[in-house]
Amino acid sequence: MDGVVEIITGRERRRWSTAEKLRLVAETQEAGTTIGAVAARHSVCESLLFTWRRQVREGVLTAAQAPVFMPVHMNDAAPMASPVLAPRAVRPSPPARLATPSGLIEIELGNGRRLRVGSDVNLAALRRVLAALRE
Repeated sequence: MDGVVEIITGRERRRWSTAEKLRLVAETQEAGTTIGAVAARHSVCESLLFTWRRQVREGVLTAAQAPVFMPVHMNDAAPMASPVLAPRAVRPSPPARLATPSGLIEIELGNGRRLRVGSDVNLAALRRVLAALRE
């Protein structure tokens, strides 16, 4: 013995970036790798790795995506005096509904704004557009 004492106090707390979390989750999914080994190698609790893996499965933990432009189609069936996205001070009675094509989703927000998207719309992009329209 050389008289050196090492005190182990537990794992260090730190903030993990999304990229780091995704990298560690990917590492746990490699063949022959255990979650315990990955946790020990990176000084992170196993329970945290299990949480991140669940978040990836549920789509909560994802890599940041570049903005996606969505196609816009103008409908000539009903002439409009103002743009679709213009806020309305007084909400007029709703116009007669036209039959929407199959696969088209129409979302009417409480502020009178209306949004139509295809059924194949990117969910993350739709959430960003809805958040912007609610402002």
